Amino acid sequence: MDALRPAQAGFTLIELMVVLVIVGIASAAISLSIRPDPRQLLRKDAERLAQAIQVAQAEARADGRPILWLSDRQGYQFIRTDGQGGKEQFDGDPQLRPTRWQSASIKVQRDRDRPLILDAEWIAQPMRLSLSDGLHSIGVVRSANGEVHVQ
Repeated sequence: MDALRPAQAGFTLIELMVVLVIVGIASAAISLSIRPDPRQLLRKDAERLAQAIQVAQAEARADGRPILWLSDRQGYQFIRTDGQGGKEQFDGDPQLRPTRWQSASIKVQRDRDRPLILDAEWIAQPMRLSLSDGLHSIGVVRSANGEVHVQ
């Protein structure tokens, strides 16, 4: 009777399941060991800030009221006075709402000691912000014609 039965070819279900478990464990170990590059996080923070500064500058030009940019080690925010001494923080605006840095802790240095004020003027003073996470540094630069880019 055994002579009439064809020889077994292929893998058993248990063998396939063991291979899948091994592949799953290996891929989980690899994905857990991958950490984001701190330089990339710092660059993303700088790019987001550059875009937000451009949006705030356009908002200040459209509205005619200046917008103040404030930052600390946790993040940054844009504030505009409402004319009666109150402050508007853009909580409902997805691009200008208070934003946390993606990097652990960022120190911001300005090229001047004055706060960064974005006003309705079309020709602005050049500005440079330096973002540092302690190990790496990157600059956000605004030229006189209002272009903001990351260096």
